[in-house]
Amino acid sequence: MAANVETMFSVREKPWHGLGVIVEDAPSSKDALRLARLDWRVVQKPLFTDSGLVEGYKANIRESDDSVLGVVTDRYKVVQNTEAFAFTDNLLGEGVKYETAGSLQGGKKVWILARLPREYIMSGERITPYLVFSNTHDGSGAVKVAITPVRVVCNNTLNLALNTANRCFSMVHTGDIKGKIDEAKHTLFMADEYMEALGNEFDNMREHRITDQQVEEYIEMLLPIDRKASSVTVRNIKKLREDMRMRYYDAPDLSQLGNNAYRFINAVSDFATHANPIRRSKNYNENLFMRTYEGNPMIDKAYQLLTA
Repeated sequence: MAANVETMFSVREKPWHGLGVIVEDAPSSKDALRLARLDWRVVQKPLFTDSGLVEGYKANIRESDDSVLGVVTDRYKVVQNTEAFAFTDNLLGEGVKYETAGSLQGGKKVWILARLPREYIMSGERITPYLVFSNTHDGSGAVKVAITPVRVVCNNTLNLALNTANRCFSMVHTGDIKGKIDEAKHTLFMADEYMEALGNEFDNMREHRITDQQVEEYIEMLLPIDRKASSVTVRNIKKLREDMRMRYYDAPDLSQLGNNAYRFINAVSDFATHANPIRRSKNYNENLFMRTYEGNPMIDKAYQLLTA
């Protein structure tokens, strides 16, 4: 199976690399678990070598096929896939629908994405927040719950790294993991705080006028050219710069916004999430998805430049 995607489903859109299941309507958690083929459990077993038992460590095993997902310490607590869906069900209430879910790297990483039950009107535009629950079964990372706002008209993610509100909650796989998951239920309050702060920031950015010269300077800072770069590299970066310019000046959905910071951050978001890279790595789509909900460094840098 190509790249890192093992199993997944997606609503109405072709999944990465043509893999997974496409469905017309967002399913409930029970169906989402089945469609994403995440209906398996992780069990922990003692770890042995030729010398005998390895004290203090266990192996996380996928029960359905006995594959080893990772080696963890005795303190590690498993969060089952069913618990992830149950958390989201309880958080968002009856009738929550899931947009996509799946497994990466042979079950080592899993995620679910659900649409939050309300939309927001910000600066005259519809913004829909999504909740992403991601988890690792190999001991490499924490459980994360993140808010990803999407500008509906063009499907651009705008999850800016705000100083005034958090967009992500995480918890390690040790201690009272059930208590931590219960604690994470304040995520909806976090979402409201984040979306309110985001709306205020969008209003400020619409009032923040920028000149064509500033646009050029920002683009050059976002896509710098090293003095030692080869001629091929220089040519490629100049192409990327031109692509970003076109997204600022020529995008139909931005033409009525005026020359301001909000227009620029949207152009950068469109570039960061939709532009074709010069070189597309095998795991490009998976990495892009991870940046989409954890925060895209280029969008964050653009925001920092605009608010400096």
